[in-house]
Amino acid sequence: MLKIKPYASTDATRWDDFVRRSQAATFCHLAGWQQVVERTWQHRQHSLYAERGGEITGVLPLFHIRSRWFGSMLVSTPNAVYGGVVADDVEAYRALIAAAQVLAANLKVDYLELRDTGLNDDELPEAEYHSRDLYVTFHHPLTTDEDALMKSFPRDVRRMIRQGAKHSLKVETGREELLDDFYEVYATSVRNLGTPVFPKKLFAGFLAEFPVTSDILLVRQSKRVAGAVLSFYFRDTVIPYYAGSYREFNSAGINNFMYWELMRHSAGRGYTRFDFGRSKLGTGAYEFKRGWRMSERPLPYKFFPGLVREMPNLNPTNPKFKPMMEVWKRLPLGLTKLIGPRIIRNIP
Repeated sequence: MLKIKPYASTDATRWDDFVRRSQAATFCHLAGWQQVVERTWQHRQHSLYAERGGEITGVLPLFHIRSRWFGSMLVSTPNAVYGGVVADDVEAYRALIAAAQVLAANLKVDYLELRDTGLNDDELPEAEYHSRDLYVTFHHPLTTDEDALMKSFPRDVRRMIRQGAKHSLKVETGREELLDDFYEVYATSVRNLGTPVFPKKLFAGFLAEFPVTSDILLVRQSKRVAGAVLSFYFRDTVIPYYAGSYREFNSAGINNFMYWELMRHSAGRGYTRFDFGRSKLGTGAYEFKRGWRMSERPLPYKFFPGLVREMPNLNPTNPKFKPMMEVWKRLPLGLTKLIGPRIIRNIP
C-alpha cells in the first residue's frame, strides 16, 4: 500500500539513496540542498515522499515562501534549476502531486510551482496546471580526448577558447579558500545584469554541505581574477551552477575559456556529461549557451493555481522590471551586496 509521508531530517539517508538511484533525480533533489536552503533563508520545509512496503518510491522537495512583495507560494525547489516529483511509478507520481495540492490549499498559498525536469513526467491532464515555455537546459558529452571535445564545438567557440591561452589566462581549483574571490566576481556580474545577488553564506553553505561534490574553478591573469564558477558534481555530470566574470576580460574569451577548462578538469576526474544549466529563452545567456550547439531540452515547469488564477510573472525579462534593473546596475557594488540578499530571499 502506498503512503505519502512528510520528510524529516532522520529520513535524509533513505531519501538520498532513492535520489541517487533514480535516473530522473538531480543534484537539486538531494536532502543537502534542502538543508542549505532552509539554513540560509529559514523558509518552512514541507517536503514529501512516497513509501511502499517500507521503501521510498518517490520524493518531492517543497518549501513555503512568504513574500510581502510577491505573495505566498509552495515551490519545488527554491534556488534550484530542477525540482518537482521524482517517482518510480505513476501511482507514486500522481499521489505526491495530489498531496502537494492539498498542502497548498491548507497553507492558502497563491500557487504551487514544480520545477520538473521532464525526465520523469507522467502526464497529468493539462487542465490541472499551467505551464510556461520559458526555460531550456543544455547538456553535452565529455571525453578525455581533448581534440575530439574541442572539435565538437563551433569554430567561433573554439577561437574564443584559444583567446584565453593567448591572453595568459590560468585556472586553479579549490573550495572555501577561493570563496571571497569567487563572490566578488559573481556579485559584480549579477549587479551588471541588474539583478540582486545571493548572500555569501548560501555558497559557503553549499561548499560545507557538499565537501566532495562541489568546488570553485577560478581564472586569473597573473594575479588578477578574471572569472570564477562554483560547480556541483552528481553521478556522471558536472553542473556549473553559479558563475561570473569581469567585463574587461571579454576580449580574452574569459567565459568560453572558463567553461572549457571546467570541462577538461571534469573529464579528467571521470565525469562524462556537462550540464550547462537553464536559461531563459531570448536572453543573452540563452544565446551564449546556444552558440556552443549543445543538446537543448525544454524545462516543463508546472504551476498549480491556489488563491490566484493567473501566475505572477517574476521573470526578469518582464518589462515592468526593466526600470528597476537599470537603476540596480548603477548602484555601488557594496550596496547591492548588502540589500540584494534581502530582496532575493523573496524570489525563489
